[in-house]
Amino acid sequence: MYWYYSYILIFIVIIISAIASIYLKSTYRKFGMISSSDRITAEACATTILHNSGITDVSIQRIEGELTDHYSPSEKVLRLSDSVYGSTSVAAIGVAAHECGHAIQDEEGYVLLKLRTVSAPIANIGSTLSWILIAVGFALDFLGLARVGVLLFTFVVIFQLITLPVEIDASRRALIAIEENDLLSGSELEGAGKVLKAAALTYVAALFSSTLELLRLMIMTRGGKSRD
Repeated sequence: MYWYYSYILIFIVIIISAIASIYLKSTYRKFGMISSSDRITAEACATTILHNSGITDVSIQRIEGELTDHYSPSEKVLRLSDSVYGSTSVAAIGVAAHECGHAIQDEEGYVLLKLRTVSAPIANIGSTLSWILIAVGFALDFLGLARVGVLLFTFVVIFQLITLPVEIDASRRALIAIEENDLLSGSELEGAGKVLKAAALTYVAALFSSTLELLRLMIMTRGGKSRD
């Protein structure tokens, strides 16, 4: 019976993740076809925001991929993907401004960003090692080992819990910066906001999915040896 419930949770996790991903891509695609009235590129937008925020030690780099944009606090590098870097679309400007939001968090010493940076390696180790211990535990019929794996997986959930407010705050800062620097206005600003909200939903989905996954693993390792 425990395993039956775990399969139901797997199905729910897949559905939630798929819906969030599809919604983000469709929203980005929609506003990715709308160019800003000033024809400013996302890279120029990021440069303007960083400069006017007094941030001079962060470089902007172009990277391959789509929506692979990120800010690295340890390297002081803001990376924009191929689909964003030279684009003048409302969506691209929103994404670039969001990454600038992280740079501003870093500049101001935002506690949750620091906490996320520190916890990221721990979460990565927990994510990888947990599945190894769980798999070996079930293979050897040793639930104690599998439960240690489940315990390690809790670090993944904690990381997602920290990440969500960091991302929401970065989007809030992004919209403020866009408006203050007159990069977008009116319906364009509203469009950028919708893109950022769609992106935020993926983090909500990630937290919900990882929490359900933890619940599923707890169900699987509950009780004795029986898997009925």
